[in-house]
Amino acid sequence: MAEETGEEVQESSTPQKKSSSSLMLIIVIVMLILVILVGAVAFILMSGGDDESAAQNAPAAQEKQVNQAQRSSGGSGNVRPFTEIGLMFPMDTFTVNLLSDSGRRYLKVEMNLEIDGEELAAELDNKKAVIRDIIIRLLSSKSLDEISTAKGKDKLKEQITDQLNLRLRDGRINNVYFTEFVIQ
Repeated sequence: MAEETGEEVQESSTPQKKSSSSLMLIIVIVMLILVILVGAVAFILMSGGDDESAAQNAPAAQEKQVNQAQRSSGGSGNVRPFTEIGLMFPMDTFTVNLLSDSGRRYLKVEMNLEIDGEELAAELDNKKAVIRDIIIRLLSSKSLDEISTAKGKDKLKEQITDQLNLRLRDGRINNVYFTEFVIQ
C-alpha cells in the first residue's frame, strides 16, 4: 500500500504543477495586458498635450506664414492675417467680354470688397450703379494675357481698389477678394 500511496502522491503532484504553471501563465498575460493599457493611457495623455501646445503656437505660425508671403510678394502690405481683415461688402456677379480681336472670350467674376466701416457700406449701397460701371469698364479693358496670371489678378485688384477709392467719401476700400474668377 505504501507503494500505492507513493504513486498517488506522485499523481496528485502532477496536476498541481499543471495548475500552478497555468496560473502563472494567466498572471503573466494579465500583467502584459495591464502594461499595454497603462502605455496606451500614457500615450493618449501625452498626445493630448501636443494639441494644446499646437493651438497655442498657431498664431505664431500664422504670423510666420504671413511674413514669408510678404517677403515672397516683394514686401506688399496687402497680405494680412485673417484676424485683421475688415468688413466685407459682397458685389453681384460681373460677366464681361474680354478685350480681344475675336471678342469670343469672356470673364465671369464675383468679388467682395473689404471696407473699413459701416458708413462706407451705406455709401457703396447708394453708389452701387457707379461702382459696377467702374468695375465693368476695368474688367472689359483687360485681355486674357493680362489677367490669366497671379500677378495680373493682383494688378487688377489694385486698379479696382484705386479707382473706387477715388470716388468714395466715407471711408476706403482696403482690398478686393475674388470669390469666383472664370475665363472662357
